[in-house]
Amino acid sequence: MADSSFDVVSKVDRQEVDNALNQAAKEIATRFDFRNTDASIEWSGDESITLTANTEDRLLAALDVFKEKLIRRDLSLKSFDAGEPTQSGKVYKLTGTLVQGISQENAKKISKLIRDEGPKGIKAQIQGDELRVSGKKRDDLQAVIALLKNADLDVALQFVNYR
Repeated sequence: MADSSFDVVSKVDRQEVDNALNQAAKEIATRFDFRNTDASIEWSGDESITLTANTEDRLLAALDVFKEKLIRRDLSLKSFDAGEPTQSGKVYKLTGTLVQGISQENAKKISKLIRDEGPKGIKAQIQGDELRVSGKKRDDLQAVIALLKNADLDVALQFVNYR
């Protein structure tokens, strides 16, 4: 019998992020506390989002609105890396990026966690920006998924290609 396996990835559904961004933009445009603050949110490139407002407080409030929309659409906040607000003339700007893929150091942390705390006989291989976990028993793989879901890691994880 062949080994069962699954892949651990960190990917963001761009369409869901786009929907959250459009909902946040609509709410910012219509809410009373954002009137006359020139607050806006938009894509700036493929993986980055720019928020602008004329005060830092309104900028952070717009960021909270966007984060709330991400949570409502079941997207992890770990997949959005918000930068620091910067002032450019009379306007405050904040640029955030979407985090895709598992970095080498995070992949090493995850594989070490699986080796140390996971069931015996489970192998984890780093393959680019994802991790392949394989083992003989499917119950052990389920235990590894539960272990990774409960672990406090710096990346949002999804489990795909379970066979």
